[in-house]
Amino acid sequence: MASEKVTGKGQGALSGDVVAVEKPGQVRNIVLVGHSGAGKTSLADALLAGAGTISRAGKVADGTTVCDSDPAEHRQQRSVTLALAPLEHAGVKVNLLDSPGYADFVGELRAGLRAADAALFVVSAVDGVDAATVSLWEECARVGLPRAVVVTKLDQPRADFDEAVALCQRVFGENVLPLYLPMHADDETVGGLIGLLSQSVFDYSGGDYPPVERPPDPEHVPLIEEARNRLIEGIIAESEDETLMERYLEGEDIELKVLVDDLEKAVARGTFYPVLGVSAFTRLGLAELLEVLTSAFPSPLEHPLPPVTDVSGEPQEPLNCDPNGPIVAEVVKTTIDAYVGRVSLVRVFSGTLRPDTQVHISGHGLAERGHEDHDADERLTHLYSPLGAALRPVALCVAGDLCAVTKLSTAETGDTISAREAPLLVAPWEMPEPLLPVAVQARTRSDEDAMAKGLARLVAGDPTLLLERNPETHQLVLWCMGEAHADVVLDRLRSAGVELDTVPVRVPLRETFAAPVSAKGRHVKQSGGHGQYAICDIEITPLEAGAGFEFVDKVVGGAVPSQFIPSVEKGVRTQMERGVLAGYSLVDFRVTLVDGKAHSVDSSDAAFQMAGALAMREAAANGSVSLLEPVHQVLVTVPDTHVGAAMSDLSGRRGRVSGTEPAEGERTVIHAEVPETELVRYAVDLRSITSGTGTFRRSFLRYDPMPDHIAQAMLKDKDKAS
Repeated sequence: MASEKVTGKGQGALSGDVVAVEKPGQVRNIVLVGHSGAGKTSLADALLAGAGTISRAGKVADGTTVCDSDPAEHRQQRSVTLALAPLEHAGVKVNLLDSPGYADFVGELRAGLRAADAALFVVSAVDGVDAATVSLWEECARVGLPRAVVVTKLDQPRADFDEAVALCQRVFGENVLPLYLPMHADDETVGGLIGLLSQSVFDYSGGDYPPVERPPDPEHVPLIEEARNRLIEGIIAESEDETLMERYLEGEDIELKVLVDDLEKAVARGTFYPVLGVSAFTRLGLAELLEVLTSAFPSPLEHPLPPVTDVSGEPQEPLNCDPNGPIVAEVVKTTIDAYVGRVSLVRVFSGTLRPDTQVHISGHGLAERGHEDHDADERLTHLYSPLGAALRPVALCVAGDLCAVTKLSTAETGDTISAREAPLLVAPWEMPEPLLPVAVQARTRSDEDAMAKGLARLVAGDPTLLLERNPETHQLVLWCMGEAHADVVLDRLRSAGVELDTVPVRVPLRETFAAPVSAKGRHVKQSGGHGQYAICDIEITPLEAGAGFEFVDKVVGGAVPSQFIPSVEKGVRTQMERGVLAGYSLVDFRVTLVDGKAHSVDSSDAAFQMAGALAMREAAANGSVSLLEPVHQVLVTVPDTHVGAAMSDLSGRRGRVSGTEPAEGERTVIHAEVPETELVRYAVDLRSITSGTGTFRRSFLRYDPMPDHIAQAMLKDKDKAS
């Protein structure tokens, strides 16, 4: 294996060389998942120190943690981005992907799941498991992703390893079994671990790392007997040797090597889920965890690869994780670094990436999220192994490995990198739809260009961020996953020097005439010897919903000269777009021009346009104008235990529930029709109602009349604001 010396920001805290792996079998790609505060970042940091990748866990020279180097994370006080933490243990490179635990950053989590071949679920021995983590476990189960559980914070006063394991077994399944049990040095301190298979004690009580391995004390053996038998039975039940269970039940002492081999195979298949306990602070259990990560988790050679097509969408032969195969890699995420510009984290599926190589970059068409189809040829300049804020050069990146590539000007998250002469496109991964709108505006005209450029960069790197210029409200709207996601986006813009403000989101309401009305538009002026003269009489008739606008000419006797009739219509249409009640466009009515007057000298196109607009205003003053609001079809998916609360909340939003249907995993889908004005903050409120487990989708259905009392309150608020 080749290597280069570490370089980059934060260099003083790093130790050792960067190893460029040459064989996929030497790689393990593992994503750390779990709820916010479970200890994922601290665990990754401790594993890096335990493997000797960094000299010590905790802070590095620039004041950040190795796995937590985004300035936005320090202001948020939690992980908000996916971070890569590569380490080497026993000749194997482990790419730890530290994912955010907060629901707003699910896009980063899904990117980590895409890049990984296995998942390590991080569960706090103090706080247990939240409902969102259970949903994620079920999602991993559907795709057969290998999993293990690590129980953290064993050094905390309220830590309860046994209760944490019991909870995991209740919510994750019976095949979640511990490989080690904590051994207490005193009533409050965990001083080591007892291996259930080896029956050896791994003693950390003296502060040694790696720990001292020794035989168990006589009193330990009966204490672990029940757990050991349960573990052995669980491993044998997953064994491919069908005679093993019978031999075990007959009393045969199964050889330790056989059990370990079957354990590793079952974990790699995704049918058995070992549990380990650790303390990132005391380093308890880190050595045992590293052994499981490198020996039991699958290499990229054992994990199925996503399907590929050519750029026209024609299916191609399935990929193999072959360093000598065609180049196919995927941009897991794109970020903008203050020092080096655009940085793309890349997972290589096939072939080998090398510096100074011409490649093709293909992007999926997600026009509804601001991502159009794009194809471009670019040159890979340098490859890096990222660690925190440091970018460490590597000579190559083989199939199965991860690396960072800088200055790919067209690369967006989810794009495919392939050979220039044979471009391919990897099937995209599923991303949730952003459903929280945030309207923004630049403070000054000079800030508008900076804001547009900053938003374009953020959208390119975050598929869960949608940028929309609403053509009806003329607002620039950011669609985010939640309030924390919006805070991060705005924080990054302001950190780049963009002066902007958030403003209330305007729902695109419409206006319509509720009853027939007649009106006169009179525009007669005399000034400086030049006059303006135009009079028109109109009749307005409401039309059915969705009918649009009609203009009918019924003038007789030339009361309005024919050349000015289009002018009246133009004036009517101009006022129609501006609205007559609250500034929203008018829809679904017919205007009939029935009479008028003109002057042989003073009448003009402009005068009759003004008369048409004035006639519309008089019609609004004399008649009845209603507000129409958009109604959406909403599909809300919640756990069965939250159905009642979710339906009650929808009713409070003037929603009409049309039915329910069962969904996978003890969940229910609620079908409802809800006014859009009631959905502006629904993404935040649904998360609160369901403890982060509810999701929803929505689609425009139609416009309905807004109830009078709500319309009047809205108009009153609008008047106060103006």
